[in-house]
Amino acid sequence: MKYKDFIMEVIHFGMVGVINTFMGWVIMAVLYNLIHMNYWLSSGISYFIGSVFSYYANSKVTFKVEHKDKRLPWRFALNIIVCYLAAFGVAQPLVEKVLAAQPKVIVDNVAMILGMGIFIVMNFFGQKLFVFRKRKQQA
Repeated sequence: MKYKDFIMEVIHFGMVGVINTFMGWVIMAVLYNLIHMNYWLSSGISYFIGSVFSYYANSKVTFKVEHKDKRLPWRFALNIIVCYLAAFGVAQPLVEKVLAAQPKVIVDNVAMILGMGIFIVMNFFGQKLFVFRKRKQQA
């Protein structure tokens, strides 16, 4: 893969990600701060909804998937689950330690923002290297 192609993938992933992150943060903030769902439920619902959008947008716009692999949605779901659990599982205890003196609502909101950042990086490489990996042409 050429450097230029990689940069274009990063740019397209970023454009999809900006939309997805804004949508996800609004859903997460409403569920947590207004409806008072807990950290895991509000972030989980948000990431489920955002993942559906992300799957279609990244498969078409970012990675330009043309083949119909029936395992693709399962790989995508596995990638999302692993990235979500790792990112948010690291973010919450880390922020709890750093901001121990702050109210729970502050800690959880900061942890959700940090979790989103960790998730974005992990998710890009998971989608690129595992979900939408390019198949080598057979000779």
